[in-house]
Amino acid sequence: MKISGAEAVIRCLLAEGVDLIYGYPGGAIMPVYDELYKFKDDLHHVLVRHEQGATHAAQGYARATGKVGVAIATSGPGATNLVTGIADAQIDSTPMVCITGQVGKHLLGSDAFQETDIIGISTPVTKWNYQITEASEIPEIIAKAFYIAKSGRPGPVLIDITKNAQFDEMEFSYAKCTSIRSYNPKPVLNIDKVKEAAEIINTAKKPFIIFGQGVILSEAEAELKALVEKSGIPAAWTILGLSAMPTDHPLNVGMVGMHGNYGPNVLTNECDVLIALGMRFDDRVTGNLATYAKQAKVIHFEIDPAEVDKNVKTDVAVLADLKESLTALLPLIENNTHESWHNTFKEKYEQELEAVINEELQPMKDGISMGETIEMINKHSKGDAIMVSDVGQHQMFTCRYAKFNSTKSNVTSGGLGTMGFALPAAIGAKMGMPNREVVAIIGDGGFQMTIQELGTIFQTKVPVKIVVLNNEFLGMVRQWQQLFFDKRYASTEMINPNFIAIAEGYYIKAKKVTKREDLDAAVAEMMASKESYFLEVMVEKENNVFPMIPTGASVSDIRLS
Repeated sequence: MKISGAEAVIRCLLAEGVDLIYGYPGGAIMPVYDELYKFKDDLHHVLVRHEQGATHAAQGYARATGKVGVAIATSGPGATNLVTGIADAQIDSTPMVCITGQVGKHLLGSDAFQETDIIGISTPVTKWNYQITEASEIPEIIAKAFYIAKSGRPGPVLIDITKNAQFDEMEFSYAKCTSIRSYNPKPVLNIDKVKEAAEIINTAKKPFIIFGQGVILSEAEAELKALVEKSGIPAAWTILGLSAMPTDHPLNVGMVGMHGNYGPNVLTNECDVLIALGMRFDDRVTGNLATYAKQAKVIHFEIDPAEVDKNVKTDVAVLADLKESLTALLPLIENNTHESWHNTFKEKYEQELEAVINEELQPMKDGISMGETIEMINKHSKGDAIMVSDVGQHQMFTCRYAKFNSTKSNVTSGGLGTMGFALPAAIGAKMGMPNREVVAIIGDGGFQMTIQELGTIFQTKVPVKIVVLNNEFLGMVRQWQQLFFDKRYASTEMINPNFIAIAEGYYIKAKKVTKREDLDAAVAEMMASKESYFLEVMVEKENNVFPMIPTGASVSDIRLS
């Protein structure tokens, strides 16, 4: 059948099972939007208020559903406004396809109106990108885009389509991509490496598992749980691994990293075998690499060869899809409990409980703490909500204290640390999982970076719950200034607008809490609401998040205060 390139784009998306895209129209992508109008009953387009919001919403959708998120924008500033979200998706391994319009082929390189070299700009932050200049290329390139975005270690792909390619006609047929020559997304499992790993694990006295988002991306949650329960090995999460295993599981010992739990960090440098599952030894996890787990044999289960030995030298590397490799490992693992080793974790937890957690979750001070706000949300969510956090102190409090019963429930910006992520990402998460409660936890700084997406919530009526923890500071930067810069609070105090009036201006029900005695009822009202709801909680201005590993310090040097 002969159709325009623009119509081919829509038919390709439908063939890939796409039912929801986020975007913002403009001149260079207008032919595709014209076709979207004709297919609006089959493909739902959400008009965001800024293109960055489109990418974050697509990320939230992808992270909550496991599907590929889709964002669309015009050329020039429309395309460049996508870059932050694309970079975020790249470092956090989020499957996303971005489609941008471009000036006509004959105008390329002429500095035409709204022309930017988005291929050159996005190359460092995409898994793959491609510029289409002929309509006939569209089906093959879009098929490749979805295959590359989702296969192996996922990531973002950008397809730039010139305007002539959208207008020109072509003979349309579509075949999904299942392989690409020279692209091997899944390494072939070496069973000898699995046996070698099993032998080391079975003879370990103090083994320790750190699991990351690779567990979620490979859908290996059941295998992780089976491994932990059979081996008796204590397991800790990275912030992107959080929710792969229920937070209340007795063998789940907490979070590693700069603001992680005391025991998992300190005992990283006391274990004799460190088993890394689908994580990349990020600097926020390891602290000073020169002192990180030097006493331990390191076993790294990983799908991306580039991550092996990049930061931490491994003794055994098992390269494969994690679900496949754990399935092969499980029969080789001996039953164990490691009771005395677990007791060491419990002792460290008691120290943290007394020094940090009790004060944070049951504070005696006049001001409301961020931790007790998260604990109050736990009370009403029962651990069943998807929690979407922005970046800063509130993010660390959320990752430390939020309760999760099921996977794909913690959505946050990890590697890039993008302020402004949470509000649009919550929109995508809720639209992807409409039967689950979605709560966005945001600081007063990050909220104002994408505050315009309240307009998207108003127009779409998506019932997300928004909690702004307002300390009138850029809290994380202020904490560092307090601890390491002699309290020189340079450009971190925020003079904020009336957030309630702004939310109500978008016809979103809003409430402000300034007193502890009002917090429970306000959270209960928010969680019971069938519509979107904005809750502002005034928290302590100088509430710090501990424990903390100072920059450049060892995980053993984690501070409780």
